[in-house]
Amino acid sequence: MTQIKRYTSDRTSEAAPPEAYFFGYGSLVNRDTHHFQNVELARLKGWRRVWRHTVIRPVAYLTVIPDPTAEIDGLIAPVPAADWAALDEREGAYDRVAAHEQVTHSLAHRPEIAVYTIPEGKHGAPDETCPALLSYIDVVVQGYLREFGEAGVKRFFDTTDGWEAPVLNDRADPVYPRHRVLTADERTLVDDLLAERKVRLLPG
Repeated sequence: MTQIKRYTSDRTSEAAPPEAYFFGYGSLVNRDTHHFQNVELARLKGWRRVWRHTVIRPVAYLTVIPDPTAEIDGLIAPVPAADWAALDEREGAYDRVAAHEQVTHSLAHRPEIAVYTIPEGKHGAPDETCPALLSYIDVVVQGYLREFGEAGVKRFFDTTDGWEAPVLNDRADPVYPRHRVLTADERTLVDDLLAERKVRLLPG
């Protein structure tokens, strides 16, 4: 007589879902710039992107500022090994702020979620000595295009303040360390949207 072996699942050996996530709203939306796993599309309410620079960086990057009327697209990703200290070091110019009550996502559980922001008083508006980088904008737009399509790219521009900032045209010799190569169509999309906003390009 053939015996049928019955197996019971050992739920104690199943990995628990990560309990610590962060919300990315700039270059981290481009998955080619990092190795974070299990990222998910998400939306953050109550914050708006803005171009800012700090004394520890010679160029401007994106941060977020509180705005109760705003909502922005982005990605959430688990913090590797829940090691906030390592992520805090990567985001050295930023403060980590709890945002789990403001993030909409498709996860079945409700993890801790933080967003990184440069606090008021620690940043300034970009200028010719601290411009935004076209190579950085290329990376961000490529990420939003892949994740959210052209409509998502336009939302990115519409929900970001500070486009009066000068932009260094470093595409031929990128300054941004995690720069990516864009297709001709992607470059045209970036250039057209910058032109729509009359963004001033500085020669590289």
